[in-house]
Amino acid sequence: MCSQQVSCFEIELGAHLPYHTLTSYSLIVLFQLHSKDSQPEKMAESPSKQDVSSLPAETVQFAQRMFDAARIGSSELLLAAIDSGLPVNLTNDKGNTLLMLTAYAGHAELTRELLKRTADPNRLNDLGQSIIGGAVFKGYTEVVKALVESGADPRIGTPTAIQAAHIFGRNDLLDILGAKEGDITADVPTPPSAAHPSS
Repeated sequence: MCSQQVSCFEIELGAHLPYHTLTSYSLIVLFQLHSKDSQPEKMAESPSKQDVSSLPAETVQFAQRMFDAARIGSSELLLAAIDSGLPVNLTNDKGNTLLMLTAYAGHAELTRELLKRTADPNRLNDLGQSIIGGAVFKGYTEVVKALVESGADPRIGTPTAIQAAHIFGRNDLLDILGAKEGDITADVPTPPSAAHPSS
């Protein structure tokens, strides 16, 4: 039986998906996910994580393929898996969701498709970084627009998306983010790490 912090889901694998590493047409995947109703501000405080070494090797390989698909923008593969039951808010060991990895890599259309499938635009990773903040950091205007249109909060995360846009002098993004005078004059906090969600 699955605990509250572990999601059990079954994916029926069709012949049209090239899952060469799997030995059957169905796979029960146990993977820890953040609670859907968690507050964005608390997302950096991740619950204790399941030891990945306790999972079957093919399960870990499958999850890794999904994260890789998000990074490289493999829409057909990733969206087919999600439409077959893969949780759209699946996170890796660093707290980065599929949407975080997709947005940070600049895949605007895949970002929109994930958002249409109820991906949470306001999840923070384990370093307290926001999805929209990462998109601003990389300067992906279309990704930022897609996130804003889906309710991404530009005032969460460290630093916030608005603060990042101000740092890089992106007045166009400040307009898209709906920045106010108080947002821009606020002190910019020191990020917990210089690392960004590239993995």
